[in-house]
Amino acid sequence: MKIPNSITARTIAAVVGGLLAAGPLTSAHAAASDRKKPKISIRANPPAGFSPLRVVLTAELRGGDDDHPDYYCPTIEWVWGDDTRAESVTDCDPYEPGRSEIQRRYTQSRIFNTFGDFKVEIRLKQKGKVVGAASTLVRVQPGIRDGGS
Repeated sequence: MKIPNSITARTIAAVVGGLLAAGPLTSAHAAASDRKKPKISIRANPPAGFSPLRVVLTAELRGGDDDHPDYYCPTIEWVWGDDTRAESVTDCDPYEPGRSEIQRRYTQSRIFNTFGDFKVEIRLKQKGKVVGAASTLVRVQPGIRDGGS
């Protein structure tokens, strides 16, 4: 089916006209797109051992802007790799560009009572949407309770 040139021209004119009416990107749009997101890493200490194993997990945000809005006062979700999870929410002051500072380190401890390999994740969320995540593997060998050595 061939579309008449007049319809195509009108459609293009309407789209271009809408874009021109919207104007250039505002400084808020430009500032948000220019922001550098921090990189997230997570480590387990110790990363392996015998059950029951107590592990301290540390997540760090490196680089990026100190006031990145996606990382300011997020909901923190720890996914333990055994079909359980924990979530924490902090009550923070409203976000202010250039003034609000992101938290750069999150620490949580966990006791793994059973053996297995567990993919542990940290998820930073804003309004239910994951804005950043990292994961690590925790290896738990059978301990005395499991009939291991």
